[in-house]
This record gives sequence, C-alpha cells and structure tokens, in this order.
Amino acid sequence: MFSKKANQIFDDVIKTYKKKSAVEQKCINPYKKEDSLIDFLLFEKCWIDATQWAYEDIIRDPNINAEEALVLKRKIDASNQVRTDTVEYIDSYFLEKYKNVIVSKNAKINSESPAWVIDRMSILALKIYHMHLETVREDATDSHKESCTKKLNILLEQRTDLSTAIDDLLLDIEQGTKYMKVYKQMKMYNDEDLNPVLRALKK
Repeated sequence: MFSKKANQIFDDVIKTYKKKSAVEQKCINPYKKEDSLIDFLLFEKCWIDATQWAYEDIIRDPNINAEEALVLKRKIDASNQVRTDTVEYIDSYFLEKYKNVIVSKNAKINSESPAWVIDRMSILALKIYHMHLETVREDATDSHKESCTKKLNILLEQRTDLSTAIDDLLLDIEQGTKYMKVYKQMKMYNDEDLNPVLRALKK
C-alpha cells in the first residue's frame, strides 16, 4: 500500500535528520528521480518539514534576539514556499500517473488532493516522533509522560486513519470513481507583482 511506503520514508527521514544536532543540513536523498520520482519527492517533502519544525521551535524562544528572529522568519517563509512547491510537484506526479484513467460519469471530487493528504502525513510523522520523546524524557514527571502517552496514542490513531484515507483515495482515482482537480496555491505575499509592499519596492 502507498501509505506504508510513505510512512516508512517519513520515519527514515526523521531518524536521519535527527542524527545531527544542526538545524540546517544538506538533504542527501537516497532516492533518485529517475528510479522512483515519488519516493524522491516524499523524502524531500519530509526533510523540508523536519527542518522547518526546528525553525519553528527556535523562533518561539521569548528571549530570541530581534534580528535573529527576523532572519529566522525569512527562512520559515522561504521554507513554506518550497514546501508548497513540493506539494504541487507531488500532485503533478499523480496527475501524470492517472491521466489515462477513464473517469466515471458519477465520479466525485475529493476535498483534498493526494499531495495535501501526504503533507499532513509528513507533519504527523514529526508530531509522533516528538511526542514519543516526551513519553520517555528522563527529567519529565510521571503525569507529563502519562499525558503525552495519551496524546501519542491519538496521533497514532490519526496516522492509521490518514493512511487509510490516502490509500482509499488513490484507489478511487485509479478506478475512476473520484477524480483529481488541483488548484495551485497562488500565494501572493512572496510575489513582487502581487504583494503591494514588494511591488512598491520595484518602483
């Protein structure tokens, strides 16, 4: 099933990323585009998410220097753009894969495209990893560990549900009972022609 492979890749990414303490690391993707484009994209996607998770932790330090925070905010913005671009790349992969499917006249559209479900799965893998750490933290109280264990169980249940959802969705698309319709995010704040502040700087 697709979800099993995706979750395994996400777990491998997180383990690899966490081997080093550095926030910014070069992503050495073990998968090649020419061998398996989707595996390559799944690895890239989760690596982006793992790096951004670290950024998000750091910027919440109430004592962070204002200049450092601004630099970090810019990195988060850039990371979000790359994340969105990668999600759209993944959807392009599925559009190409299923382009010759004969769609049933009664076919319905899904509220989320496959790639945005995958986006949620990748971030969920990070939540599971970090919540598990809280359940075994040596300096944590028993009540903290107990609370985090309950949360971890909910996250694991959510992963099961999301995994079923993506597998069912891909099967429905393959069989023509659902069809893909992808809307580009069309983010405006990074576009110097659409963001009035950036546009003013061009004059």
